[in-house]
Amino acid sequence: QVQLVESGGGLVQAGGSLRLSCAASGRTFIPYTMGWFRQAPGKERESVALINWSGTSTYYADSVKGRFTISRDNTKNTVYLQMNNLKPEDTAVYYCNYGVSIATIQAGRYGGSWGQGTQVTVSS
Repeated sequence: QVQLVESGGGLVQAGGSLRLSCAASGRTFIPYTMGWFRQAPGKERESVALINWSGTSTYYADSVKGRFTISRDNTKNTVYLQMNNLKPEDTAVYYCNYGVSIATIQAGRYGGSWGQGTQVTVSS
């Protein structure tokens, strides 16, 4: 099992930036695909960005393309989400999770349990 801890959220004005971090511990030697997800009040959780083990393949939701960048440092067992030009509609609790591949994650098969997440609030 892999344990995940998200951090880096906060309150920011529209147009601002935040960098989220997800630190993994446990069975991190297994080459998992990692991803960021978010859930806004009253809405379902959605995939935001995914990245494979080597970093050579990524997925972004249409709503964040060109504004968000996912990256990972396997030496630190950490995945990041750089969020630029934030919009009020980006307000949500952001979570990280992992899976076997981008395809399996998009099919809803996640490797871990959902943690506390980190709150991102974008004011207009």
